[in-house]
Amino acid sequence: MKNLTTKLSLATALTLAMGTFGAPVAHAEEATPVHVITGNVALTNEYRYRGISQSRGEAALQGGADYTHSPSGTYAGVWASTIKWVSDAGGDSNIEIDLYGGKRGEIAPNITYDVGGLYYNYPSNGLAVSANTFEVYGQIGWGPGYIKYSHSTTNLFGFSDSKGSGYLDIGTNVEVASGLTLNIHAGRQRVAHNGQYSYSDLKLGLTKDFGFAALAVAVVKAQTDQYLSPTGRNLAKTGVVVSLSKTF
Repeated sequence: MKNLTTKLSLATALTLAMGTFGAPVAHAEEATPVHVITGNVALTNEYRYRGISQSRGEAALQGGADYTHSPSGTYAGVWASTIKWVSDAGGDSNIEIDLYGGKRGEIAPNITYDVGGLYYNYPSNGLAVSANTFEVYGQIGWGPGYIKYSHSTTNLFGFSDSKGSGYLDIGTNVEVASGLTLNIHAGRQRVAHNGQYSYSDLKLGLTKDFGFAALAVAVVKAQTDQYLSPTGRNLAKTGVVVSLSKTF
């Protein structure tokens, strides 16, 4: 499940460090291309989304591609990751495919916006309530900080009668040294009509861009004991997520 401001995935932390969604950072003597297409691949020891492990605490392979129309700020992309949670819940899908699009721009100097939609697809997931989910989102950024709200227009990730769920995401990505970014995030997931599954999550991490690749290390935790693996493993417990990624 890709969070387009953090995903909690490495690709976003890297692109924030390099420029929004992988777009090249423009220097005074350079003109920004009208059409920007980037790709990304990542290997992580655990795929966490909104603080919850999607890979049962195991490694995941991830990758995607993004297109940005620079003059208008419109963008679209696709991203995928290996997962375990759908099969653990009795379904039949080991991959997540995210499709998204939107528009971003500047409201005033140093104040930005980003609005769009994100569809999480779990092919042939076979769950009693489909895991497929669509959310609309809106974000305001100021400097390195941001606040974002995502709202589901469908049931949320297989929860029955959960249409209208929401996720509030507050964070910052601050460059503390050349190529080194501090990532701080706090979130609150509200699961409509399923209050026992609502929770808060936290993340504190660092991303180092080495040029040829980026390494991210983060401590992640969700404050809930409702998300368990078939063997009883708490998928929300405090964990260290290490990811290596490349944007090209």
